[in-house]
Parts: sequence; structure tokens; C-alpha cells
Amino acid sequence: MSACDDILGRVRAGVGKGDFAARRAAAEAYLVARTRGPQPVLDGELVARFRRKAESLASTVEAVPEAAHAPAAVARYLDGSALGRAAVISPDLTHLDWAGSGLAVAARGAQDADPVGITGCFCGIAETGTLMLLSGPATPATVSLLPETHIALVAASRIVATLEDAFALLRAEHGSLPRAVNFISGPSRTGDIEQTIVLGAHGPCRVHLILTGVQL
Repeated sequence: MSACDDILGRVRAGVGKGDFAARRAAAEAYLVARTRGPQPVLDGELVARFRRKAESLASTVEAVPEAAHAPAAVARYLDGSALGRAAVISPDLTHLDWAGSGLAVAARGAQDADPVGITGCFCGIAETGTLMLLSGPATPATVSLLPETHIALVAASRIVATLEDAFALLRAEHGSLPRAVNFISGPSRTGDIEQTIVLGAHGPCRVHLILTGVQL
């Protein structure tokens, strides 16, 4: 046994935390048995509410009937905002026909010089208009955080009512948490200087959402 193992072993014994398996089992049993607290009652359809809340947070939104139409929608947005036709995308989006819409995309983590990042999202939260993104090899967090413009594809079927619903979906589909879970509610902003809101202080200054699977 190394000196480090000896020290940590004595610390665990001293605080009564030697049986990790038992503590984990107890924690999991608590989570399963725990009932939810009060939940908001959301009026109206979840997709419509998600869009309203996202727009209230300074995101822009376009809806398309299916995911295959997303590259063309991205091209329209980039042209309308004079942002060029180059972007970095999350590797999980390589199945879409980006070149067919005249876009030059690279499937990798973003770098400082990348102007536009395009991602999917694990789910959308209708209560607040928030995106929930999970990090992983096919969904690097940098694509949504480093470029000045973040474009996210949001499947209408993946919009849930509340934050609690989002975590329940995560537990059901993944079991354990990924290394990072990021919540994005519109462009980055701060009011630190003279209480004046400034967009893009700590991340993207533009967030554009493309809702897929919406019947127009």
C-alpha cells in the first residue's frame, strides 16, 4: 500500500465513509423513492412555449418540418446575417447534407477562430426556453461555447416541460452523468458593468435555434 492509499484510507475511516458500495446504493435508493416537489402548470403546447421563451431570451428561431431541412435553414440564417458559409459542427450532425446547401463544415471541436458553431441538443426545456447539451466525443462542448454564433438544432419531439423532466430523461437514457452538462438560455450576457446588459461577454453573442419536426 502506498503512503497516499494509507492516508486516504485513514481519512475515509475517520469520516465513516469506508463502504462506498453501500453509500452509493443508499443514494440511488433515495433518488428512486424521492417524490418531486411542486411543479409549474404550463399552459399551451410545449413547442410553442419553448419558442416564446427562447425568443424572450434574445435567441432567434426558425421551424422546419424535418431535420433534413436544417442545412438549408442554416444557410438562410448565415446569409441573412452576413456570416459567411463556413462553420464547425458537432460530429453527431455529419449525417446531414451540409454541402448540398453550399456550406463548408468541419466536424470537430471548435477553436478560437471558428466564427460559427452548429450543434444538436439533448433536449429543450419549455419552461425556460433552455437547451440542455451533454458533452462527449460526438458532442464536444466547445462547439457551443467558443464561436461567436451558436446554431442549435432542436427536435420538437425532444422538448420537455421542466428541468426536472430533463434530468429524468437523462437518467432514463444515459444512466449516469456525462463529464459536462451545459444549459444554454440565449446568448451569453452580463450586467456587471453599470448594470447594463451586454451580450456575448462570456460566450456566443448570437444563438439561433432551428426547431425540427414542426408541421408548418
